[in-house]
Amino acid sequence: MEDADSLRAALSEWLQGEGYGVETASDGEEGFAKASTGFFDLVVLDVMLPGKEGLAVCRDLRSEGHDVPIVILTARSRTEDKIFGLKAGADDYVTKPFETAELLARIESLLRRHRVTPPGATAYTFGDIVVDRRGTEVRRGAETVDLSTKEFQLLEYFIEHRGETLSREWLLREVWGYRSTPSTRTVDVHVAWLRRKLENDPRNPVWIVTVHGFGYRFTG
Repeated sequence: MEDADSLRAALSEWLQGEGYGVETASDGEEGFAKASTGFFDLVVLDVMLPGKEGLAVCRDLRSEGHDVPIVILTARSRTEDKIFGLKAGADDYVTKPFETAELLARIESLLRRHRVTPPGATAYTFGDIVVDRRGTEVRRGAETVDLSTKEFQLLEYFIEHRGETLSREWLLREVWGYRSTPSTRTVDVHVAWLRRKLENDPRNPVWIVTVHGFGYRFTG
């Protein structure tokens, strides 16, 4: 949610280009109504919003029990202003003007902290897909999905690093165990196989999305 139309549009376009699904709101009341549905993984909230100020939106979301991560954007840089925002329930505070790379890093950090699979958890669910991590089984609705060992390991790694942008080179090291980065399309091929088995429309994936020029991000 952003107060300036141009910045809101620019942030929306940029985040979508990074593989995120984005909804925007032009004022605080609309933003609160959308954020309180519980359908969002993270809220980027500007302090100066018409109708209902950003800090009031943040406080009201917390008072209603919503634990969605919230990043506050503001031109106010005084320490007391930051403290006030954090006390209102924000998880992070970014002062304008800012570099988009910094905002992305903070978003990824918050998603990582809030969405890591709990220790000891044996199942993970996204959409109609259930991943039984102990039994190394994947079900899509009532059907069992046949995954190879490496496909399952790649999916499990994506789950453990949900919301992070992962390069092909990193995945080759962490999932395949390469100590160097050979020229290979192994990652792309395995991602394509996973998409065919897990996505409703593999050509327009919503769970394993491409971050152009870098790698992939799991959003499930």
